[in-house]
Order: sequence, then structure tokens, then C-alpha cells
Amino acid sequence: GKTTLFKILTGELEPDEGSVKWGVSTIRSYLPKDNSEYFDGNEMELVDWLRQYSAKKDDVYLRGFLGRMLFSNEDVFKPVNVLSGGEKVRCMFSRMMLFKSNVLILDRPTNHLDLESITAVNNGLSEFKGNLLFATHDLEILETAANRIIEITEDGCFDRSGTYEEYAEWRRENVGGTLTI
Repeated sequence: GKTTLFKILTGELEPDEGSVKWGVSTIRSYLPKDNSEYFDGNEMELVDWLRQYSAKKDDVYLRGFLGRMLFSNEDVFKPVNVLSGGEKVRCMFSRMMLFKSNVLILDRPTNHLDLESITAVNNGLSEFKGNLLFATHDLEILETAANRIIEITEDGCFDRSGTYEEYAEWRRENVGGTLTI
């Protein structure tokens, strides 16, 4: 499925056939659907958790990334093993921002998020200047962040530039069937 494809694209899994080759200037970040390996059994405070991924170690710098993902004041001192699912996703976005990536691979990025966080993610992704590869069941993110739709089905791959709404209309007219998110 989608998660397997993303794991192949990120090098976590080998493809059954063929190969994956990225351009030399590509800097990728991956938001997995299951991020438990980053948090389970870890009692670090949030700011220290983020520090381990950063070349710059000062608190002000790190708190800036956490603040963009709606963590404020004392939130940054919470142990990461007590964070909610949505807070963990927001931590992962903070981590991804550190890397200054030009390709984001997002496996269901708005799962576990509350409305305020979903809005923040959608706003951030719509302003992102790089490439996004994402799988989602969230119509809002499709409408705000997608400008090309690649749908992989049992009947083949459909690849169209344009908005999700334009893709859905094209698909109804040319392929038929219903489109589910």
C-alpha cells in the first residue's frame, strides 16, 4: 500500500523490482504513519528530544521550531513519552523543519491532529516551496496543498496536474466510478 511505497521511497524497504534514485540536491524528510519508534520508552523532555536532531543546540533556536507547531512555554519540558498522538505528529513536523528539506514525504500527516493543528499544517504545507508527496484522507489538505494528483489503483496509475477538484472531475468524465478519500 501507500506506507510500503513511502518506505521504498525513503530507503527503509527495498523495491521488489527496479530502483529509486533521487537527485543530488534532494533533501528529504519523512513523516511516517506510525511514529512510535521515535517516542516509545523515551523520557526526554520535548526540547531535548528535538535537540538530538539539530546541529544548533541552543534552547531559543529549538523552541522556535516547537513554537511554529503550537508548543509554548512549559509544553517544551513535557516528557515525550506522555505526548498525545497529535502532539507527537507536531513534534515530527518540528523535527522535519530542522532539516530544511526540499522534499517532504508525508504518510497521513493530519491523523491524530485537532482542528487548530490541522489548520496550522495545511497553512504550512500550502506555503512550502519544495515538493510534497503525501497520502491522506483529509479533503482540506488535498484542496490546499495538492497541485498534482497521482492515484494508484488496481486498474493502473492516474497522474494529472491540477487541483483535487479538477482531478475528481476529470476522473468522473474519463474513468468513471467513485473517488474515495
